[in-house]
Amino acid sequence: MQYYGHKVSQTARVFSKKLNGVLSPKGLYSSQWGILMCLHYRSTLTQVQISNYLNVEAPTITRTLTRLEEMGWVIRAEGEDKRERYVSLSPQAVEKFPEWLDAAVHLENAALRDISEEDLATFNRVLKKMNDNLNNVQA
Repeated sequence: MQYYGHKVSQTARVFSKKLNGVLSPKGLYSSQWGILMCLHYRSTLTQVQISNYLNVEAPTITRTLTRLEEMGWVIRAEGEDKRERYVSLSPQAVEKFPEWLDAAVHLENAALRDISEEDLATFNRVLKKMNDNLNNVQA
């Protein structure tokens, strides 16, 4: 029997480890990169929106955002509701983003070497279907 979830998990772990290897000299880790990339492409979001998008528990997002704020990469502001916090990239992060992105893209290109566009399209369809199926599972 194939254990696809295990294979996906193991591949994600290897990718995260390698991503940490290319980002850590630039002062970042893969978990931080996910938030920064999310903010770059989606602009200002609430902490809850980031948590939901990344499928990461709220306390983990809060801790990571606190660290990113201390590093000067994100800015948090209160919303109309005092419990709501809006998060955006700092000007320093906007400036550094292309450097971080270049490192991540270089790694991704290495991971995708010798994989056809057709196979990647199939891979994307399968991952989307797996995610859709998992989101409909009652846990």
